[in-house]
Amino acid sequence: MRTMRSWFRDTTGGLPTTFWYLWTGTLINRLGSFVLVFLAIYLTQERGFSASQAGLVLGLWGVGGAVGTTAGGTLADRWGRRPTLLTAHVGAAAMMLGLGLARDLWAVALGALLLGLFAEAARPAFGAMMIDVVPAKDRLRAFSLNYWAINLGFACAAVLAGLAAQADYLLLFVVDAGTMLITALIIFTRVPETRQAGPAAAAMVQAPRGALRTILTDRVYLGFVALNLFAALVFLQHISMLPIAMGDDGLSPATYGSVIALNGVLIVVGQLFVPRLIRGRNRSHVLALAAVVMGVGFGLTAFAGTAWFYGLTVLIWTLGEMLNSPSNSTLIAELSPAELRGRYQGVFSLSWQIAGASAPVLGGLVREHAGNDTLWFACAVIGVLTAVAHLVSGPTRERRAAELRRSGEALVPVNTRASQPTEAVA
Repeated sequence: MRTMRSWFRDTTGGLPTTFWYLWTGTLINRLGSFVLVFLAIYLTQERGFSASQAGLVLGLWGVGGAVGTTAGGTLADRWGRRPTLLTAHVGAAAMMLGLGLARDLWAVALGALLLGLFAEAARPAFGAMMIDVVPAKDRLRAFSLNYWAINLGFACAAVLAGLAAQADYLLLFVVDAGTMLITALIIFTRVPETRQAGPAAAAMVQAPRGALRTILTDRVYLGFVALNLFAALVFLQHISMLPIAMGDDGLSPATYGSVIALNGVLIVVGQLFVPRLIRGRNRSHVLALAAVVMGVGFGLTAFAGTAWFYGLTVLIWTLGEMLNSPSNSTLIAELSPAELRGRYQGVFSLSWQIAGASAPVLGGLVREHAGNDTLWFACAVIGVLTAVAHLVSGPTRERRAAELRRSGEALVPVNTRASQPTEAVA
């Protein structure tokens, strides 16, 4: 019992109150994240669209998200994290209801585009706020705990959404919009603005004028973003082509919900232990291993035809996801200059949105013209190539992170560090 209490204290203790409000908002939001999980099934089975049309709609979601993350990153730095989060959540709730009521393909496509814009605009602001309030030494724990909340909500949502879809698909959209509004209320009432204020911040305000040029010439960071893009192209097949493949094998939406829920269940059970397993290990080696495991998991989908086999593939690629996420999050934080934190978060999120726009389209085209097996084998190849690239580029990334840590420590006055022990230093 004492060992369990010690583990719990080491895992959750010492994190700032603002983090826990953000964590709570994440959990509530994800508990209602029904729509994206079942959108491909909804479009093909309920609305009668083809796989290519469904891929187009999902792709437009990604296009909207690409615009949203870019705008959200800029607004997070200039306008503030809090107002950006509030606007994004309220706007996304409204668009979610609009998408649920849309019927014609053009209306569904427009709704997906606008929903992606608002929903993904919150990502950079949320990531920047997490880095603002959590000290560097605690970020691995904090991001792992937040990732745990995401997947706890996802696991519950996947199962509940499968049941709700059998009753009324509109219910999925209503519940999802409701949880977004609850998250916005938590931010409005409990979460303060975390963007740095005072003389140090005033000096930083001038720096973002050359922000785009700074990011576009940061080859180390852009290389890291490109590797995440390839990993995301593989990973996002689980919400685009995987449900369609399972449907072709005669498996119901409820079965897909149960199978994909294994992803969240495994993460909920195991993710709290992952930080200890990877602490002190070479992050590039961890990311390379994650890419291989994820690629193998998706590659094995080519041989699946029953629910238990699909479940096995989900468990395998989830192990890769669990290794990938914490290392990714800490690297993003360390490779982002403090004055451009929101924009750097936005560029990284942009890789997910580009993948979100292209993964369903590319997956649909490969599946229709080259076959289901070719799609999943290609995922395995991409995973292996991404792993090799991580091993090659890793040392350069770590040197850049060390340089930014040293320059950041030099910029923060000693009295600021002493008076604000629970906030990240720039």
